[in-house]
Amino acid sequence: MQDLPNLILIGPMGAGKSTIGRLLAAELSRDFHDSDHEIQSRCGADIPWIFDVEGEAGFRDREAQMIDELTRLQGVVIATGGGAVLRKANRRCLSERGTVIYLFTTVEQQLRRTAKDRNRPLLQRPDREAVLREMFALRDPLYRSTADIVVRTDRRGPRSVVNDIVRRVTRLVDPLQCKA
Repeated sequence: MQDLPNLILIGPMGAGKSTIGRLLAAELSRDFHDSDHEIQSRCGADIPWIFDVEGEAGFRDREAQMIDELTRLQGVVIATGGGAVLRKANRRCLSERGTVIYLFTTVEQQLRRTAKDRNRPLLQRPDREAVLREMFALRDPLYRSTADIVVRTDRRGPRSVVNDIVRRVTRLVDPLQCKA
């Protein structure tokens, strides 16, 4: 599987990008990078603090720099933050520097998966469902236009999603290799 380009996971919060990314990287014997974790590590601060101090625009500047840097690596698996597709420059970097996989999930599934998470600044509002629906309406077309592959994650275990991704990416690289 060394012929595979970078594999880049995009999608909304709660889609499983970090979990699936780690498993996918292990399955393919590749390094894994999570753009949000890399930002936190470099800043020495968590994302809510960055949002508080620099605002969303400041965070998005840091995110754009990190995406540019990570996508220049070779043969890696990258998980992006949910809002990475908001900037055209990010979408271009993602599309040009790897195979982009949109991990699709419903708003209902996002609500379940993020119910107790306090590290998501955009969800620290009274009506989380309305916020998620608004983000979905804005971002889903961006995810779809950026992605090479769309993989549904609802009601599926991470291992099943990883197997699906490996099969589908292999087909992209060598359509005759995988007929199933």
